[in-house]
Amino acid sequence: MSIQISRTHGLIADALDYRAARQDMIASNIANADTPFYKPRDIRFEDALAAKKADILHKNSNELKMAQTDTAHLKPKSETNSYKATTYFRDGHMARNDGNSVDIDVETTEMSKNSIMFNALVMANKKSAAIFKSVIEASQKVN
Repeated sequence: MSIQISRTHGLIADALDYRAARQDMIASNIANADTPFYKPRDIRFEDALAAKKADILHKNSNELKMAQTDTAHLKPKSETNSYKATTYFRDGHMARNDGNSVDIDVETTEMSKNSIMFNALVMANKKSAAIFKSVIEASQKVN
């Protein structure tokens, strides 16, 4: 059994993973800016994080859970919580003569927004760790 530091610690880690994946995808779009018939891709993960947050923080606690008093009874239907990001083609931009629809301005803007969000998550994680570190250090001094 592991010690649970915070209920949202795993959520921050997942958000960092998704932000890193999005950064890679945007970099791939920029790298393929001259590839004929290339369509820019993006990743949508906000819905997956919101569902995981609701699950972690028990926002749906008013639901009645079915009790199982005997192992021979039917098991309740388990809901599979697949927190998966959705990959999609970003369209709406005019394709050039070669069929490529990558807009460098849009891609660099999205990359900088994603980078800012990634850095904010890293700083939040560091701040959380600093709070726990200060509590541990203060408890060592109380002898």
